[in-house]
Amino acid sequence: MDNSNSDTNPNASWLNSRGIWLTYVLLTGLVHLILLSIPFLSTPVVWTLTVSIHNVATFIMLHMTKGAPWHTNDAGKAWQLTHWEQIDDGRQFTATKKFLTIVPIVLFVLASFYTKYEFAHFIINAVTLIVCLIPKLPQLHRVRIFGLNKY
Repeated sequence: MDNSNSDTNPNASWLNSRGIWLTYVLLTGLVHLILLSIPFLSTPVVWTLTVSIHNVATFIMLHMTKGAPWHTNDAGKAWQLTHWEQIDDGRQFTATKKFLTIVPIVLFVLASFYTKYEFAHFIINAVTLIVCLIPKLPQLHRVRIFGLNKY
């Protein structure tokens, strides 16, 4: 992992920074604990909300957000790519991309267990998992389904 300041796109390199994976897991756990502290929410509902919030938030941040908040030296290529496509310069199966793919799966398995595989929770969690994982497939790199997020 190179920590030099010569990265052409800081939008794509911050996920490789030291401690960011731990911070990501801790923030997800914090959201879960905050939801657990709401007295009228049951444990299965909290797990389903945690999974749904996580998957929808990561879908929006990684697969709907395009461009970079900084001026980059890539001749404007970053403006046409989603954040997921910019991570690790578009290389597939890097450690960061594997981590960002595994976290929703682990959350789904945990939520399924703690909801006792209740059908309604399982369907909601499975749908949000699919919505979160499908855009991560290498076959969908730079593909815009139904023209969404084309411009």
